[in-house]
Amino acid sequence: MAIRVLICDDHMMVRQGVRMVLQSEPDLELVGEAGRGDEVVELTKQLRPDVVIMDISLPDMSGIEATRLIKQAVPETRVIGLTMHEEEPFVLEFFRAGADAYIVKRSAAADLVGAIRAVMEGQAVLDPAVTRAVVSGYVSRPVPAAGQSAEPCPLTPREREILILVAEGLTNAEIARRLFISEKTVQTHRSNMLDKLGIHDRTELVRYAIRQGLVEP
Repeated sequence: MAIRVLICDDHMMVRQGVRMVLQSEPDLELVGEAGRGDEVVELTKQLRPDVVIMDISLPDMSGIEATRLIKQAVPETRVIGLTMHEEEPFVLEFFRAGADAYIVKRSAAADLVGAIRAVMEGQAVLDPAVTRAVVSGYVSRPVPAAGQSAEPCPLTPREREILILVAEGLTNAEIARRLFISEKTVQTHRSNMLDKLGIHDRTELVRYAIRQGLVEP
């Protein structure tokens, strides 16, 4: 079955460009378009698309708030940010709202198509330019003073190592080759991480890695 996609951007030319990209892919189906936050929230409730492609800058509310409302109403719908903003605060707030991927508008069409397919497989996607911005933001922050601590991390060193690679977008097979272990061992570690952290999928693992500052350049 085709992946059903809804677009939200207040610029018609952007919507037309995304529409052309989607129409060139046989496994993607455009089911609707919106130019405002309230419109995309209502259309998502009505159409229940698999994926919403969301701009941040909308005339009535931010795409971040629209994403939050969509995730409350239709949590199974994936949301991909497609925006010109590459600054760390936008990225973090978008993911805190429940987004599954973040792509900048200067990226290639193939990057957007790949992100759509990836989020449908439970993956989180960060544009490389965005990843650098987020990592730079964490690197520039002061280390907590003695006696202070960040959110406790219950993971073992090996689990943290695998978490970093998951956050960087590697598959189980790629992680296994990188660490010279079996794919089954990788899957076992991932299952243990999910149990320890009380989370359910790859997207939430990536969000946790961002909060912990574990993503490295």
